Amino acid sequence: MSSSDLEAPRPPCKRGSLRIYFGAADGVGKTDAMLAAARLLQQQGRDVLVVAPAAGFDLDAALARKPAVVVLGQLASPNPAPARHPRRWQDADELRSAGIDVFTTLNVDQLESLFDVVRAITGAVPAHSLPDTVFDGAEQVVFVDGAPDVPGALHPLRELALRRTAQQAEHAARAHRGAGAGAALLACVAADDQAQHVIRSAARLAGQVNADWHVIHVETPSMQRRGAAGREQLAQAFALARSLGASTTLLAGSDIALMIADYARSQHFSRIVLGRSRRSGALPWRAPQLRRIAAYAPDIDLIETGHASTAPARADVDTGVGTSVGTSVGTNGAPPAQAHPRSRRQRYLLGAGASALTAALTAPLLPYFDLANIAMLFLLTVVLVAVRLGREASVVAAVVSAAALLLSARGMAIGAADLQYSVMFLVMLAVGLITASLTADLRYQARFALQREARSRALYEFARSLSSALQTEQVFEITQAFIRQTFQAHATLLLPDGAARLAYPSAQQGVVHVPVMSVLDMGAAQWAFDRALPAGAGTDTLPGNSFYYLPLVAPMRTRGVLAIWGGQEGAALAHEQRKQLETFAALAAIALERVHYVEVAQDAMVRMESERLRNSLLAALSHDLRTPLTSLVGLSESLALSRPALSEAQAEMAFALRDEAVRMSTLVSNLLDMARMQSGHVRLNLQWQTLEEIAGSALRASRWQLARHVLWTSIAHDLPLVRYDAVLLERVLCNLLENAAKYTPPGSRIGITAQPRGSMMEVTVHDNGPGLPPGREEDIFEKFTRGERESPIPGVGLGLAICRAIVEAHGGAIRAGASPEGGAAFIFSLPLGTPPELPAMDEQGPT
Repeated sequence: MSSSDLEAPRPPCKRGSLRIYFGAADGVGKTDAMLAAARLLQQQGRDVLVVAPAAGFDLDAALARKPAVVVLGQLASPNPAPARHPRRWQDADELRSAGIDVFTTLNVDQLESLFDVVRAITGAVPAHSLPDTVFDGAEQVVFVDGAPDVPGALHPLRELALRRTAQQAEHAARAHRGAGAGAALLACVAADDQAQHVIRSAARLAGQVNADWHVIHVETPSMQRRGAAGREQLAQAFALARSLGASTTLLAGSDIALMIADYARSQHFSRIVLGRSRRSGALPWRAPQLRRIAAYAPDIDLIETGHASTAPARADVDTGVGTSVGTSVGTNGAPPAQAHPRSRRQRYLLGAGASALTAALTAPLLPYFDLANIAMLFLLTVVLVAVRLGREASVVAAVVSAAALLLSARGMAIGAADLQYSVMFLVMLAVGLITASLTADLRYQARFALQREARSRALYEFARSLSSALQTEQVFEITQAFIRQTFQAHATLLLPDGAARLAYPSAQQGVVHVPVMSVLDMGAAQWAFDRALPAGAGTDTLPGNSFYYLPLVAPMRTRGVLAIWGGQEGAALAHEQRKQLETFAALAAIALERVHYVEVAQDAMVRMESERLRNSLLAALSHDLRTPLTSLVGLSESLALSRPALSEAQAEMAFALRDEAVRMSTLVSNLLDMARMQSGHVRLNLQWQTLEEIAGSALRASRWQLARHVLWTSIAHDLPLVRYDAVLLERVLCNLLENAAKYTPPGSRIGITAQPRGSMMEVTVHDNGPGLPPGREEDIFEKFTRGERESPIPGVGLGLAICRAIVEAHGGAIRAGASPEGGAAFIFSLPLGTPPELPAMDEQGPT
């Protein structure tokens, strides 16, 4: 298991700053001031890239060049197709993410929250705008004013620009001081043409008090009657709110005031902003929503906004925040606008026909039943029509039923002046209408609850299916199947390779309905992966792409990208669908991360088991080989020293046999020691001892290997006693000395130095040989790793691994480096501790 498997994500590079030259209108000198500042930076030696306002901007080329500053005029302007981002402020944001500073210009009428104010002042509609969050996020705002004799129409805009500049400076100062945000603010909008005006007003108020803010809409049965137009207005309002820095939530219920009050209390909002109702005075008997909310939540401040200006609305203005709703992908989002597949005229006719049929069926019963019983049958018909055909058809059925009852009563020769039956007819009509309305409302709420339950069930089933996935391929199949079933869309998962580059989807993913992804598609997916931001259809980045790219962001890192294809035109997602799809992506990312760590754990277990089996095998072989090799060493020494003396050739062979036997015995001892240490069977025999004794015994034990080298030692005279295992520490010095002898030519100097260093004793074995391979100072301590991969020098690469295991068992550390004499140096340290005091001595001996 490599260390990269468990490391935290790398921190992003430092974000570049944004400087905005801000003014009331064009021609006040913003561009001149910006270019003057850019020239000054160039004179100071900084790399500055100037982009002409009307010229095309190659974002990728700027990112590749990575200048210190990019001068990008007209921040709110659109980009020509096929640019990656529809707006220049989005290009500026990506440049800042890459650590590049941006200089730009902006007019006050291009701030989205001031759209209504500017339209009321000038009567003109700004061509382009940008979210206020971009302006508020600038590190510097330089206000540029024109000459004193500017036209009078600019005076209100100058005042507005000055006020907005001061507000941004105050916001930046609060952020710099770390001051807490103001009290949270809740904006409530309806699905009408006033929603965007309420949102802009709330955004300005939230900016003035430096408050977090939230936008909600309460979905009621009346939303059904607004059709697709109302739902599109709501989607645009929510997109505007998100672009201005708000969070959005869709609620469902029949009592708007109660839902708003409960939500505000549960989320701890201190202020509620509502739009002024156009119908508040139409029904005097009905309390306005503002008063009802005040009754439910008397401790929360209520703010009512005025109506928006009646100036022509923008027809072609786009804030670049993906407000288009298009064709909704799938059927698991918000409730459909049409409650029934039939047309409105058909439902009216069916409602009226049901009441007429009831009248025809009950006509023969009039002589035998009281008229009140007949009225109950008509009432049952109205309820059934409300259940099957909706509110409007039930209203028609109630009117027709009342008329049929009236005709039936006249047919029974009841006088028109008979107030008793007249009241019954009126009550019948009122009860029918009320019952129809309540039935339709309950039917809508039941359908909404069923759809919410279906979304919850889909998430539950998806999470349960992913919980049993143990392979990446299973996560692929489960995710694709659920997205196809839930959203009627097709998806594929793109995973990164070792270089963090997304790979093309493999044929094993089984996505037959998704077109082959082009190089541009993969580039957009890579952008979403690198920045952990959505891209593609319905987003700020490449909104014309047919795919919607959703990064799979897991707790540790981004695990891949989910590419969803909804059709040739790339249908945008509704608000509820987008939220649900983000939850799907989060679950898939967690599943991929879990599968990754399952594989890491399995690999670690396999390695641990392999290591255990290898150690067991080494221990068994080493133990069986050690006794005969010891005997072989003794016999070879006896042969070399036998009498009468051997001939020169025979003696050379005997010494060679002895040397090889000693080498083999050392290798077997190393194998056995490593196996014992890995199994944890080694117990340290710690004693307080001097280092001189162990150094001398190690030099004697290695005398044959060191016979052709120059040896020297330098041990500090004030070195105190050290507590260590003499046998194991001797093995450390022997291995280091033999290692130095093997990798240095004959005649090289090999030395041992020891000195106290703080609370540790530091021992160094160094030489003046060729030194260590560059970059392998740490690798050579691994088991079965040698200094040179291909070398005639004998050995199996266990000596240094044994040294590290022994030293660390003593509570010390060992490292490799360069020797002052130009060769290699191995330094290990042991804790000094507090040696025991020696007993006092007198003339008669110890006391």
